Amino acid sequence: MKLLLVEDNTLLVAELVKQLKQAGYVTDVTDKAAEADYLIKETNYDCVILDIGLPDGNGLLLLQNWRNQGVNTPVIMLTARSQWHEKVEGFNAGADDYLGKPFHTQELLARINALINRAHGKASTPTKELSFEGVTLDEGQQSVSVGEQHFELTAMEFRLLKIFLMSPKKLLSKAQLTDKLYQFDDEKESNVVEVYVTHLRKKLGKTAIETRRGQGYIFHGLKQ
Repeated sequence: MKLLLVEDNTLLVAELVKQLKQAGYVTDVTDKAAEADYLIKETNYDCVILDIGLPDGNGLLLLQNWRNQGVNTPVIMLTARSQWHEKVEGFNAGADDYLGKPFHTQELLARINALINRAHGKASTPTKELSFEGVTLDEGQQSVSVGEQHFELTAMEFRLLKIFLMSPKKLLSKAQLTDKLYQFDDEKESNVVEVYVTHLRKKLGKTAIETRRGQGYIFHGLKQ
């Protein structure tokens, strides 16, 4: 899953990116409204964390423009402006959630998870598990259960499997998967998807992930 963090507090950004990475998220970061506007149109984010006060603009106006242009990516406003009327302004601008500073990172993570699940038509569960056709991903432990077997996952395996579990039975192109696995300006390895699909098949079974040549991959779980 991939996030966009629009925030100009460098100390907060450093800590948040660290925590988000541990939770299995890939995060692009900018402190500029103009760059955020460019990134949202170039990348398919699962959620945006947006501050209001930015060096080159107002986060509320940026969000209003996105909504007017048809951008429906879930957005959490993360700001020190936490009076009730300021929250109303945020929701009226198109925010899906609003969290005032200071805040606890675990609360932010829970809100992100809830928004992403809702966007994919899934209910958030107390156990932080995603399941489909005999495959259960434990997001807290970053591990997977396949029938009676239990496997630990590397960070990349976890990210890739979560993407598949959020969109089972759907054709996902190599470009879509690669985009979700890397930050915007990272140097992307050309065969990373193939490599980690192979790794996952060793744990889930050869038929869990179907390859459509020239098109992409479909996650079936243990049943087809």
